Amino acid sequence: MKKLLAILVFLIAGSQVNAQAKVLTSVNDAGDVATYELDCSVKFQILAKGLRYNITRHEFKGEEMKNSYRLMLVMDGFYSKTLNNEMTISAVLSDGTVLKAKKVIEDDGFFDGACTLRIKDPKALSELNIDKVIVHADKDVVYVLSAQNKAVFKKNLLAVMNAK
Repeated sequence: MKKLLAILVFLIAGSQVNAQAKVLTSVNDAGDVATYELDCSVKFQILAKGLRYNITRHEFKGEEMKNSYRLMLVMDGFYSKTLNNEMTISAVLSDGTVLKAKKVIEDDGFFDGACTLRIKDPKALSELNIDKVIVHADKDVVYVLSAQNKAVFKKNLLAVMNAK
């Protein structure tokens, strides 16, 4: 009976760790930009071991402006001394497409572990998977995504896309 109770507790805790995040909504003071983003007030969502994320959508008022989507990546404990003054972070999608961003290295020569990728086509991203994220530094660091984290990421992306 104690083993069954222990297993049940771990299953419930495990499902909470990888649960879909709530979407927060805010509007700027002028009322012309609405922001929809995952609730990371307690913790960021997990994309891979050591890699967390947040998704943000800015919705602009008026026909001439389109929505803007951003994927912020946070690498836990990733501080790399590099010889360059910038570093490239790549997200490789299941169809081979690569989303890239360059990050300027801090004055002390260290990368602080955070980077934002612009999502040009969120609908296409919701139909594909991010297979891995690569941080190109003095040596490449590759984060491989699990099937469960890919599924939660898709749910979170769709929640941000459909938020009103």
